[in-house]
Amino acid sequence: MTAALLFGIMALLFALNTPIALAIGLGSLAALWIHGGFPLMMVIQRLYAGVDSFPLMAVPLFMIAGALMEAGGISRRVVSLAEALVGWLPGGLAAVSVVSAMFFAGISGSAAADTAAVGTILIPSMIRRGYDRGFAGAVQAAGGSIGVIIPPSIPMIIFGFLTGASIGKLFAAGLLPGLLMGASLIAVSTFLSIRHRYGTVEGFSPSRLVRRLWDAKWALGAPVLILGGILGGIFTATESAAVATLYALFVGLFVHRQLHWRDLPALFIQATLTSSLILFIIAAASIFSWFMAIEDIPAQLAQSLLSITTHPTALLILINVVLLAAGTFVETTAALILLVPVLLPLLPSLGIDLIQLGAIVVVNLAIGMLTPPLGICLIVSCSIAGCRLESVVHKIIPFLLILLVDLVLITFWSPLTLWIPRLLFD
Repeated sequence: MTAALLFGIMALLFALNTPIALAIGLGSLAALWIHGGFPLMMVIQRLYAGVDSFPLMAVPLFMIAGALMEAGGISRRVVSLAEALVGWLPGGLAAVSVVSAMFFAGISGSAAADTAAVGTILIPSMIRRGYDRGFAGAVQAAGGSIGVIIPPSIPMIIFGFLTGASIGKLFAAGLLPGLLMGASLIAVSTFLSIRHRYGTVEGFSPSRLVRRLWDAKWALGAPVLILGGILGGIFTATESAAVATLYALFVGLFVHRQLHWRDLPALFIQATLTSSLILFIIAAASIFSWFMAIEDIPAQLAQSLLSITTHPTALLILINVVLLAAGTFVETTAALILLVPVLLPLLPSLGIDLIQLGAIVVVNLAIGMLTPPLGICLIVSCSIAGCRLESVVHKIIPFLLILLVDLVLITFWSPLTLWIPRLLFD
């Protein structure tokens, strides 16, 4: 009854188009009040405690680092390198958009930022070369979704914060799934480009590749610094975010010289606004988590799922379906906070590692970023491409299908997610 009350109030607020943070926070407060009142000071303390976390400091820092790197000329150098790598394929710009997104994913940690940074360069280029607007938007949205799989990943930081899992191991678990998804998207985009007779960007040239690799050395230094530092045990995810911010500032101001001191206030405000939305959701959701813990709702919901089936394979399929549905209708941070406490009690019955569960959850929610009505990557791509959402949704279907195949492999073949973490940390 208590769980139905809580989720019923939240569903009503969502239906009224209430902002996600307010819907979660007000729904939880209403449930607490109906249940028997609450001390107001305790609620304020819970709001503060929800974001008073050293690991969560990585979120605004990675947001700032991504904004500085985009404004500092790193995006264009990454795109030029990607053109030299895969521009010779049929429909080369489509493959370039995916590879560029994969490179940028190693910098930003945000799918929306990934899609916007690369899409503003490549979607107009694809349209000028005769690519269908819907296809250009679809391939960029699909590539951008990898931004939360390849580390650093803001959703993985939040999953680690919620569960106590090692963020370094979670980052390592995202490497092979991210590469698999990227290779799959390149294969699909190439096949579709052959069907639609989209041309190549340029022929393959080893000397051009070497020149552009050298030109992009500072851009590639960012993911090497971030991942090398975390996976090598030199610094934590939060410390790596701070180092990445200083690195981006140095490269933009003194190396590429495309960033100016006068640009910094606007960039900091942009990154602050974006990260504050995420942290506001987390703060509001701390009240939700508190109420869930008081009423033991996660265990009750987990027991309800176990009453349907106790077979590990069937449970994993059921969880994937729930996560995919949640990713379609709920923003990623909110979905993590709402669902992860429910999934944790199921871990012994699933027979998988917590790190693998983190990868499965994030991949599901990444796919949700490609599905309306709340597919953020889809919305960003449509905005850049200047086309209606319906035209991109039609074109995104082949990419969604191959990503679902990848999801099955990630779910049921544990070496994809656990081999690198065990190699590096065990």
